[in-house]
Amino acid sequence: MSTPGLPTSNVAQEIVELERAALTRWLAGDPSGYLEISDDEVVYFDPFVASRIDGLDALRAYYEPLIGKVHADRFELIRPLVQHTAEMAVLTFGLVSCGASDGALHWNCTEVFRCGALGWKIIQTHWSFTASAKQPP
Repeated sequence: MSTPGLPTSNVAQEIVELERAALTRWLAGDPSGYLEISDDEVVYFDPFVASRIDGLDALRAYYEPLIGKVHADRFELIRPLVQHTAEMAVLTFGLVSCGASDGALHWNCTEVFRCGALGWKIIQTHWSFTASAKQPP
């Protein structure tokens, strides 16, 4: 029997592992983990950009000034869910990241992956802050 919200298939496990590895690097100041798992055609949204970022080169340029500046002591993926077909997967999750100076930050994330010759690659990312730090029961 599977637990709701937890990955149950090999595809789901692979996607969550890719995300966790990229996040580990990101929160240690290294955004290249995300660049390595992003497709050339990736599109990206987060609360700090005014409009969509189109393409891997533009995402790399956005991340460049952030190298070494993003840090968290620990993080937790909240209720990761992967919905997938043979060629596409959508990962949704909450994230709580905790740093010494920032306290806890609460995020929502949706990422769309496409499976191609190079494996699973992110084609769309959307980060947002949660509406409230309180988690639903």
